[in-house]
Amino acid sequence: MAVSAVTGAGDLVVRRLDASTWDAFADLVERNNGIYGGCWCAPNHVEYVRGVSDPRTLKEGLVRAGRAHAALVLDGEGRALGWCQYGESETLHLKHERAYNQDPPPAARWRVGCVFVDKAHRGRGVARRALEGALEQIAAAGGGLVEAIPETTAGRVAQGRFLFSATVELFESYGFSRGRQVGKHAWIVSRFVEPAKRTRGGS
Repeated sequence: MAVSAVTGAGDLVVRRLDASTWDAFADLVERNNGIYGGCWCAPNHVEYVRGVSDPRTLKEGLVRAGRAHAALVLDGEGRALGWCQYGESETLHLKHERAYNQDPPPAARWRVGCVFVDKAHRGRGVARRALEGALEQIAAAGGGLVEAIPETTAGRVAQGRFLFSATVELFESYGFSRGRQVGKHAWIVSRFVEPAKRTRGGS
């Protein structure tokens, strides 16, 4: 692989969300009451049907099938602290989708749908490491244009439940640029991620 599936920064380690890390992800969600009323980070997926899909069952099925992607941040003991969900654009919905579709930007290959940090571990750089890890994983998968719809927080106090797609300021610190505003505080942001360079022999 061009980029290792496991990278570290300080005492934080990033791994892909897959069958091998599902239990750590599930433990994190259960510690936080299912996330935002029991969503399990599932409603962004196009397979989700409100009132029909069971979020946990759907999420686990997609993860084990390799159709749900996230950079999962763990501490040195393997305890998950947060994640950044991403996926190819046709597989994930974005917030403010109606406003987005009124004047869509150039088509992106990837979307970042959700960033979440355990309530007990906020302020430790977990969200930054999660986004960084997601961008590394996207680069390893061939790179391309990445988009998201986060919220601005400058000059206001924003409740955490409205920041499930993270902040514009966080994305801008990783080279994303603002496009069009699609909500009172929400902006389309995007950045091109270069493909990861392969080492000799393609490994």
